[in-house]
Amino acid sequence: MPLALVALAVTAFAIGTTEFAAMGLLPQVADGLDVSIPQAGWLISAYALGVVIGAPLLTALASGRPRKAVLVALASFFAFGNLLCALAPDFWTLAAARLVTGLPHGAFFGAGAVAAAELAAPDRRARAVAVMFSGLTLANVVGVPAATLLGQHLGWRATMLVVVAIGAAGAVAIARLVPALPSPARAGLRHELGAFRNGQLWLALATVVLGCGGFFACYSYITPLLTEVSGYATGSVTLVLALFGVGMTIGNLLGGYAADRALRPTVCGAFVLLAAVLALFAVTAGAEWSAAVTVVLVGLFGFAIVPAVQTLVMREARGAPTLASATVQGAFNLANAQGAFFGGLALDAGLGWTSPPLVGAGLAASGAVIAVAAWALDRRRGSAPTAVVAAGLVPRPAAAPDDRVTAAADSGGRRPAAGSPRR
Repeated sequence: MPLALVALAVTAFAIGTTEFAAMGLLPQVADGLDVSIPQAGWLISAYALGVVIGAPLLTALASGRPRKAVLVALASFFAFGNLLCALAPDFWTLAAARLVTGLPHGAFFGAGAVAAAELAAPDRRARAVAVMFSGLTLANVVGVPAATLLGQHLGWRATMLVVVAIGAAGAVAIARLVPALPSPARAGLRHELGAFRNGQLWLALATVVLGCGGFFACYSYITPLLTEVSGYATGSVTLVLALFGVGMTIGNLLGGYAADRALRPTVCGAFVLLAAVLALFAVTAGAEWSAAVTVVLVGLFGFAIVPAVQTLVMREARGAPTLASATVQGAFNLANAQGAFFGGLALDAGLGWTSPPLVGAGLAASGAVIAVAAWALDRRRGSAPTAVVAAGLVPRPAAAPDDRVTAAADSGGRRPAAGSPRR
C-alpha cells in the first residue's frame, strides 16, 4: 500500500472522528455550554450544512491549482476549524465553528479520491479510493468510541484538541508523502462544470441521495432500536456500534475490490443487498444475536456502495472529476438528512422502532432501480448503431469506457497507448 494513501487515510480518520463523535458528546456539550441536548444537536446540522456549502465552493476556488497543495491546505483548514471549536466560549460560537469545520470536508474527499485514483494502477483505482475512505470507516470503530470516552473523562474540548493534532498530522503526512499531483492541463471551473452536462453523472448522484438515504434512515435510529427492540442495555450499544463500524470497514474494502472488477454490477448489487438486509432487520431486531449480525451486514453493504459510487462519478466526469467527486459528499449529506427525516416520519406515525429499517429498505430499493436504469442506458449507449447516435436518439458514447480518472493529467491530452488495460 503506498504511504501516500495512508497519509490521505489519516486525515479521513480525523474528519470521520469529528463528524460522528459529536453525536456521542452532545450531553457533555449541552452541560458545558448550558443548553439543552436537542439544541446541542444543532451542531450536527451545522457541520452538515458546512459540508454542503463547502464542497462546491472550496472545490471551485481550488480549481486549476496543484492537487497536493490543495489537499494540504484543506487538511490544515480542517485542523484550524477544530481548534476554533475547542476554543469556542459559547454555544453560538461553537455552532459557527462547526460550520467552518465542515467546509473542507467534501472538497477534501473529492480531491482526495481523485488523487488516490491517480496514485493507483488503472485496474486498482476503486481499491485506492477505498483505502482513503478506510480512514473514515475506522473512525467509527476506533475514533468515535475513543473520542466519546475521552470527552466523558476530560471534557469535549479535550476531544477537539486531539482531533486538531490528528488533522495536523494528516496535513504534514500529505505534504511529505504524497507526490506532486499537478492539475489537469484543461483544469478550470468552467471545464469542471462541463462534466455536469452528462446525464449519467446526475443519475449516479441520484442513487446516492435516494439509495444511501436508506442506510441513514436506519443508522439515525439504531440506538433506540437496539435498546427498545433488541433488548441491549444502554452500555452495550457502544460495542454493537463498533461492530457496525467493522462492517463498514470490511464493506468499504470489498466494495473497492469488486468495483475494480465490475463497476456497474457492484453499484447495483450493493443497493439490492442493502435493501434486502434492511428489510430483514425489521425481523432480526427481535433478538440480540441476530440484531448484531444484521448490524454488521447493514454496515457492510451500506459502505460497499461508497468507493463504487465515488469511482463511477469520477469515471462519468471524465477529465473533470474533482468538482463532481466533491459533489458526491454533498449528496451523501443530503442522503443523511432525508433518510433521518423519513425514518422520523415513520416513528411519528406510530409505526414502531422497526419502521426506520423498512423505510430504509424502500429508499435503498429506489437507489437500486435508478442504478439498474443507468446501467441499461449505459449499455444501450455503447451498443447503439452509429446512425442512431448521430441522430441524437442515444447519447454519443465516450471515446473509451475506461478513461483514466483524469485523462488530461495522466496523458497530457494524448491518446492512451495501444494495449492499455480496459475495464
